[in-house]
Amino acid sequence: MPIVVNLDVMLAKRKMRSKELAQRIGIAEPNVSLLKSGKVKGIRFDTLARICEVLDCQPGDILEYRPGPEKDGDVS
Repeated sequence: MPIVVNLDVMLAKRKMRSKELAQRIGIAEPNVSLLKSGKVKGIRFDTLARICEVLDCQPGDILEYRPGPEKDGDVS
């Protein structure tokens, strides 16, 4: 998937554990783990906003677009 979640990087920079983030933003710790691993299909904007508030960062610090190789038949 071309969207990469860098939540683990931001947590490390802020010296914060997933458990603390989960408590501070009001979601279950397993959901933070799923988000960190990139195994989610989406994220609610209000959840993203709370994460950014707690980690004092921008959405672009957490989510990154990395284009992959073009598929056969793709036309630009």
